[in-house]
Amino acid sequence: MNTAAPRWCVLIPCLNEEAAIRAVVESVLALGAPVIVVDDGSDDRTPEIVAALPVTLLRHATRRGKGEALRQGFREALRQGYDAVLTMDGDGQHLAADIPRIVAAAQRHPQHIVIGARLLDREQQPKGRRRANAVADWGISWACAQPVADTQSGQRWYPQAALALVDLPAENFVFEAAILIAASREQRLGVVSVPIASRYHGAFRPSHLKPVRDVTRITTYTIGRVVHYGHIVASYRRSRGAPLVLDDTAAAPAKPMALDG
Repeated sequence: MNTAAPRWCVLIPCLNEEAAIRAVVESVLALGAPVIVVDDGSDDRTPEIVAALPVTLLRHATRRGKGEALRQGFREALRQGYDAVLTMDGDGQHLAADIPRIVAAAQRHPQHIVIGARLLDREQQPKGRRRANAVADWGISWACAQPVADTQSGQRWYPQAALALVDLPAENFVFEAAILIAASREQRLGVVSVPIASRYHGAFRPSHLKPVRDVTRITTYTIGRVVHYGHIVASYRRSRGAPLVLDDTAAAPAKPMALDG
């Protein structure tokens, strides 16, 4: 059996992140990880800043959405021969310091997507955002037919089987939900989460997510997937367990951990 560790890189999709992108990229490079940045048509200094760093930079001439930025990044990673991709946002809310824990979880759970789940310091998370995320977790877990903690986090490890879904017909923020669902239902991948801090205080730019438009798109897509895969009641029941959350503060094996609503 081939037990060689997968070759992986960090993928950072970004749009107008001139205030944070240098620190984000340099913090990842300090870990010795290769980096691919996909700039989604920024009209600030983001491309200029990234171009001066030792990374692969792909640029969209016009804005095409986060889904297409991730898709292009996945294709480039596959072209370069990587077996897995770790994604993180370019605004500074995801820390490179969490990457080793996510990679360690991926090594322990090779047939899983690993999510950096914002389960720590949750009091920083605005109540409206927390409620919206809870609803998303409920619905997307149903579509996945397995419980998933923090389905909206953009810090994730995608193994090779998930990267094979690069051509899924989903755009913008729907793409991340589509990958979770198809990987669960078609590739039979599990999902494990590693707790990271919720970071909403400080000099973060407003989210590019448009609550009404994008939440409606995600909800509509998710409902369609629940119906598409059928066995609706059985899928719901399978999704109601405790998500697999890796308590990596100790050396104990991963175990389900109860989450608050």
